[in-house]
Amino acid sequence: MEAIFDHVGIAVRSIDEALPFYLEVLGGVVEDRYTSDAPGVEVHVAVVRTADNLIELLEPTNKNSPIDRFIKQKGKGVHHMAYRVEDLDSAILEAKNKGIRFLEDTLRMNARGRRLIYINPISTDGTLIELCTYPDN
Repeated sequence: MEAIFDHVGIAVRSIDEALPFYLEVLGGVVEDRYTSDAPGVEVHVAVVRTADNLIELLEPTNKNSPIDRFIKQKGKGVHHMAYRVEDLDSAILEAKNKGIRFLEDTLRMNARGRRLIYINPISTDGTLIELCTYPDN
């Protein structure tokens, strides 16, 4: 599997409070902003581009949001690293054949058409890794 770094997801309590740093200090630009109310997601997202990098600021929409649970357990900060693959289904199969475990219930298409799944942090020495592919892949 060839994986290319795609973005970093950062858990924040408030996108509006976090944005000035990414815009004014890092010179970023908001490329997109949306909300996903899907069960098990429940998040506001701001996609910020800084130079060649994408950052997703992730704000929980309610107390059932995985981002809310993450902040309560670990605090604000890096939630996940995402890697783009050519074919998500093939990448999952190849990784499973190498003993990689996934959080199966996270396989989905997001509000912008990106298919994704998270690798179980047990397989990555503690880091939550997202594999993703875009509709135009």
